Amino acid sequence: MKLLRAPLCCVLLMAAQAQAEQVGEVDTAFKLIGPDHKIVVEAYDDPKVTGVTCYISRARTGGISGAFGLAEDKAEASIACRQVGPVRVTQPLPKREEVYSERLSILFKRLRVVRMVDGPRNTLVYLTYSDRLVEGSPKNSITAVPIDRANPIPLK
Repeated sequence: MKLLRAPLCCVLLMAAQAQAEQVGEVDTAFKLIGPDHKIVVEAYDDPKVTGVTCYISRARTGGISGAFGLAEDKAEASIACRQVGPVRVTQPLPKREEVYSERLSILFKRLRVVRMVDGPRNTLVYLTYSDRLVEGSPKNSITAVPIDRANPIPLK
């Protein structure tokens, strides 16, 4: 697994840069004790590309274990990234970089968002998936944000 080679401090720094903001939620199953199961929609701004926001929808497990943060959320998420203002790349970008990561279970499972640069098409591609320390999930979602060719994306 290539992402595990990154030092933990770098992963934590990247995760801290892109803070998710909850846009809304819907209940999917009633729980008598504890919060209901939900689908949450969160927005985060790319920390190195101003004017691009990604929206992620994902399941959040409720019940008693969910209330205490002990539940393991499902490995399913959807992503849509959009230009929400003038796009400006604040620094040269690597071809692939993790821009967001969030814990989905108390141990080892994370939701990740990776930005890839498609240089020939001057497009930012965002991929979301979840992984575990031992076994990842093939469930994923992808979106792309084309950038005006007059503003080429600077690469590292």
